[in-house]
Parts: sequence; C-alpha cells; structure tokens
Amino acid sequence: MQSNQRLHSMDNLRALAMLAGVFFHAALAYSPIAQAFFPTADRSNSAWVDLPIWFLHLFRMPLFFVVAGFFTALQVQRKGIGGMLRSRWVRVGIPFLLFLPIVHMAISADTLHAARTVAHPSPLLGFIRDLLAMGPLPSMPPGTGHLWFLYYLLLFCVLTWVARALGPGGLMARLAAVPPLWLLVGMPLIVLPSLAAMPVPHPAPESLLPQFWAIGYFGAFFLLGAVIQQHPLLIERMQRHVVWLLPASLVLYATFVWILDGSGRVATLSAGHLFLAFLEATISVWMTVACVALGRMLLERSNRVMRYLAGASYWIYLAHLPVLLAIQYRLMDLPWHWSAKLALSIVATLALCVLAFELLVQRTVLRRLVGTSRHDNSPEGLVGFAPP
Repeated sequence: MQSNQRLHSMDNLRALAMLAGVFFHAALAYSPIAQAFFPTADRSNSAWVDLPIWFLHLFRMPLFFVVAGFFTALQVQRKGIGGMLRSRWVRVGIPFLLFLPIVHMAISADTLHAARTVAHPSPLLGFIRDLLAMGPLPSMPPGTGHLWFLYYLLLFCVLTWVARALGPGGLMARLAAVPPLWLLVGMPLIVLPSLAAMPVPHPAPESLLPQFWAIGYFGAFFLLGAVIQQHPLLIERMQRHVVWLLPASLVLYATFVWILDGSGRVATLSAGHLFLAFLEATISVWMTVACVALGRMLLERSNRVMRYLAGASYWIYLAHLPVLLAIQYRLMDLPWHWSAKLALSIVATLALCVLAFELLVQRTVLRRLVGTSRHDNSPEGLVGFAPP
C-alpha cells in the first residue's frame, strides 16, 4: 500500500512536469536551434533560451513515463490487470481518438491562416506559404502530433499485460535489488542504442507506426516507475546520490552544449554523435532519478494549488499546443523582446486552458474522460492518468 506522502510527491511531480512542458513548447519559438522546424519560430530569439529548454528536453518526458509507470502499477495492484486496461481505455484510448482529429484540425487551420497573413513568417511558415502559392498542399502522412505520449502509454499498458502473462516471475524484485550505483551506470547504457539511432536532440516519436527507439527509451523509464511503485525503498536508496547527480548532470550538459554546434546538427553515426547520445542517455537517467528522489524529499505534502494543477494537467496537456500556437502566431509581427512574448504566451495559454477546464471539462461529460472528480481530488483519485 502506498502512503499518501508518496502519492502526493508523484502527483506534485506531475504538475511541475506539466508546467515545464508548457514552458518548453512556448520557448521553442524563441530557440535558435528550433528556428528551422518550429512553426512559430520568431525573429526575436536568443541562444540563452536554448540552454534551459534542451536540458529540460532530456528528462521531462522520461519523468512523465516514470510517473505513468508508477500509477499504472498502482492501478494493477488495486484493480487487477483487466481493471487497469479498462481504465486506460476510458482515460487514455477514448481521449486519444477523440482529441487527435480536433487538435490536428485546429493547428492546421491556424497554421494555414498564419502562413497567409503573418508578415514575418518562420522558415517553416514561409515554406508552407510557397507551397500554397503553387497550389493545394500535398497530403501529409497521419501522425499523433503532441499526443504521442498517449499512444505510447496505451502501448506500454498492453505490454504490461503481456509481460505479466508471459514474463518471468519476480522480475520487479530482482530489478529493485540492483544496487543504485549499478542502476545509475547501467540504465544509461541500456537506453543508449535507442538514442544513438536518432538525431541530436532526439525528436518526438509522432508517427502512427510504433518507433522501436521510443519503445526502448521511454519503456525503460516506464518500467522504472513500475519498479518504484512495487519497491518504494529503491528511490529512498537513491536519495543519498542526489547530492552529486544534479551537479554531475549539469557538467555533462555543459559538455553536451559545447559539442553541439549552433545548428543543432551533428552527423549521425559519427563518434561525436555517439558521445552526444551517451550524454543524453546519462543526463536523462540521472536527472529523472534526481527529480523523483527530490520529489520524495520535498514534495510529499499535499498542496491545494499543486493538486489542482495535477488534476487539470491532462486537459492542459491535450489543449495547450493549439492554444499556444494561436497566441504565438499573433505575436510574431509585434516588435517585442523575446522574453515578453515568451512570458505572455505562457501566462495566456495557462489561463485559457484553466478557464476551459472549469467551463468545458469539469461541468460536462468530459470530466469523466479528462477531468477529476469533484468529490475526490486526492492523489488516490487521480491515479487514472499521468499526462505530460
């Protein structure tokens, strides 16, 4: 049985990671590295933006998969494997199928409007404008967009069922018995092949075809979360290493930034690329473990604001990107400093998403899919989902 403190710490981590996700997506518009591929890439940008966001990029989603693995294992413990799968279908599968076309249409419509009207377009918007001038846009292969997390969460839930049916017994206990230092050294080597197969920084796996690198990379963190739920003493043994995990990760990230050139490109399969992938893997593991350990140490108390944000985080995850892009498209022609645009886009996005959560989710049938119970906003009542 999990203590309330442990559930509170995981829920608070979920809320903080959600806020970090909104910051990350908003900051991409002002990142020099993202100028070539992000639709709202702004003419006002700064290399200072790249420093925090690509550091966050290395452990934000791994942390979410740890939280997701933790709560999935908790659901299996409480409801059985069948109950977990039914709950995930209602809370993950149906919202994925419902919101994927809505989000796609909203982003597409606003992007096409921006391509026609923005006076200072990003390189991607300019490219779309040129294509529009030649005729109808070619059809793009379907993808998951920023809802890829739901896709892989569903996949990992099915794999959990397969592993319980076919896997060896006692695997969790054997993994939990691994000495912490071995885990901190061994896990980066386990996820290294997945990252070595991808560009640096690694992209989001948005294809509808499952990506093997994403299964290997994010699946390792999902499994870690399940092990922590089954054997909570593991993370307590990790706490003694936090004192060096944080500074060591910062040193490794400084090395990562120093090697990575300003374009964000290093030739794949080169020695430099392999070393960067090793740095990515190590920082991902060390910072994720540090976040979970620090959460257990500092975030174990219930907090009304954090509890509310954790409850709203699923909806904010679903809705924030089309809202954010719509705001940033309208900021692109303003002669403001990038910091003012960044601050306004974050605050406005969160405010609109929270308002919509209260009006469109908590007061409608959507509450059952992506909201929280009015009578149970405790961490125990929120175990159905751990969104990014």
